[in-house]
Formats: sequence, structure tokens, C-alpha cells
Amino acid sequence: MSRWSPRDAQGEPDGLILFDGVCVFCSRWVRFVIDHDPERRFTFTPIQSERGRRLAERFGINPDAPETNAVIWNGKAWLKSDAALTVLGALPGTRLMAILKRIPRPLRDPFYDLIARNRYRIFGRTDTCMVPSPADRERFRP
Repeated sequence: MSRWSPRDAQGEPDGLILFDGVCVFCSRWVRFVIDHDPERRFTFTPIQSERGRRLAERFGINPDAPETNAVIWNGKAWLKSDAALTVLGALPGTRLMAILKRIPRPLRDPFYDLIARNRYRIFGRTDTCMVPSPADRERFRP
């Protein structure tokens, strides 16, 4: 089993996205999901929160230097490109993107890793986690 294979996530709610809260790109990803999720199936936890750190460690993510986000779906934690494609596959208007999961993960993840390694340099970093709007606050689970 690869370090980034899906992990058991029993006991965690489906649709929970664990993300790097100080990463501008990651915060834009969260905003994209919120804007494209009319059924409100996804909730969010920044890795920098107490709960986020616990989940990150449980799923093999270094909370001090995260290399991936994660999404809980069907009782599993999906990581790297699997996470992004799982979310896109569940959102109206982007469901066809899930077909990319047919490409073997060893071919997909290097592209994910390239963005992940350079995300702060390209997109920036903030000193604090993103603050959700009042309308979206209940979707965040710190």
C-alpha cells in the first residue's frame, strides 16, 4: 500500500475536507467547493486547527508541513489527486472530472505534487487561516 493510498476514516463525516488553512490556493479551493456545492455536502477543517492536526496525523499528513489535503468520502480519507478528483466528481458541473481517476495514481500525483510543493511561492500564504463568511460559517468544523 502506498503512503498516499486511501485510509479508513470510519467515525468521520462524509464530505469533510481537511485543508491547509494558511495556503491561498487551498483557501481558493475551499471557496470553489462552497460556490459549486448547492447541496452543501462538504464541510471544512483547516489542518492548523486542533481537530485538523489530529486528523492530519491520523491520515499520515504532517500537520506542520502538509503535502496534501484530504476528503472523507464513503468512509475513507482520500489524499492528493484522489481527494481533488473525489470532490470534483461529487459537484454538479464538474462530475466528469472524476473520470481522471481512471488514470493510475502514480501518473496523476506528480502533477498534484508539483502544485503542492510550489503553492506558497506561486499563490501565497497568509499568517492566519481563512475566515468564512457568516453564511458559510456552519460548514467549518475547527
